[in-house]
Amino acid sequence: MASPRVFHDRVFILLVVVVSLAFAWILQPFFGAVFWATILAILFAPLCRRLTERMRQRRTLAALATLLIILVIVILPSALITALLVQEGLGVYQRIQSGELAFGVYLQQLLGALPAWVGELLDRFGLTNLREVQARLSTSLMSGLQLLATHAVSVGQNAFNFLVSFFVMLYLLFFLLRDGRELVRRMRAALPLEDDLQRNLFGKFANVIRATVRGSIVIAILQGALGGLIFWFLGVHAPVLWGVVMAFLSLLPAVGTGLVWVPVAVYLLVTGDVWQGIVLTAYGVLVIGLVDNLVRPILVGKGTKMPDYVVLVSTLGGMAVFGLNGFVIGPAIAAMFIAVWDVLATMKAQAAVP
Repeated sequence: MASPRVFHDRVFILLVVVVSLAFAWILQPFFGAVFWATILAILFAPLCRRLTERMRQRRTLAALATLLIILVIVILPSALITALLVQEGLGVYQRIQSGELAFGVYLQQLLGALPAWVGELLDRFGLTNLREVQARLSTSLMSGLQLLATHAVSVGQNAFNFLVSFFVMLYLLFFLLRDGRELVRRMRAALPLEDDLQRNLFGKFANVIRATVRGSIVIAILQGALGGLIFWFLGVHAPVLWGVVMAFLSLLPAVGTGLVWVPVAVYLLVTGDVWQGIVLTAYGVLVIGLVDNLVRPILVGKGTKMPDYVVLVSTLGGMAVFGLNGFVIGPAIAAMFIAVWDVLATMKAQAAVP
């Protein structure tokens, strides 16, 4: 039979769990705001610390300066791109509905310009049935654009809730930037883990999530921006829309943005726009394709880089479970998984040393 002390400890632990779950439940409506405030605080904490040192330990002023920087370089550009994306997406949707954008014509031109052996190969896979292929493409694109339009309308109808969540995020972000160290210290004091283990675990997790998320987001932005820029230069319709698509596809190792620009380059080459096709091909290989190889080692580093297959699976799984937020939640959970097992392996190795 358990002693009264053990019984009281168990009751208190149960109380802690229940209260924590209740607190998480009441925060659920603002999950996105709390999540993004936390992610931005982790990413910009080093900058806030440097500003605090330069401002003679004035934490409030440093947090306000960091918050202003985040607004200028992250939030305002994101809002502008979102507005342009919605505008272009709705424009493409209207062109498809009106029949101005007909995939059958483009497919006919493409198939007519291909060599005979390529046409025979496509015919074996049933890819020369224009009506069927057009129906599949139209259905897929229309579904995506309808989803985009639905979200745009939803944001417009729930503008008040969106603004409330946005200001909650900014408000919380300010305090996380200003008091982040104190909050982490309190968390570490409450966790029933040894100090060395906590320091190792928190340090590894912060480094891995900061490097991985920052690397993925920055590379996605760079590749999407470069892809959208060349599409605009070559006169491809809806360059912002395709740039955003390439930004998301950049998370896929090996192929990534090539799923967009390669078919467009092939279409330009076989339909007579040879110089545009050559420019797009060279640009895609030499500029867009090399961004990942050149920029990722600088942002992520060799020691904290997650394997490509882990990034791919965790990103897709995260988006399947959490929606758009899963773009960050998936790799964040994977980063925590790697950090925990890395610490465990280190502890085991140290214990084995006599």
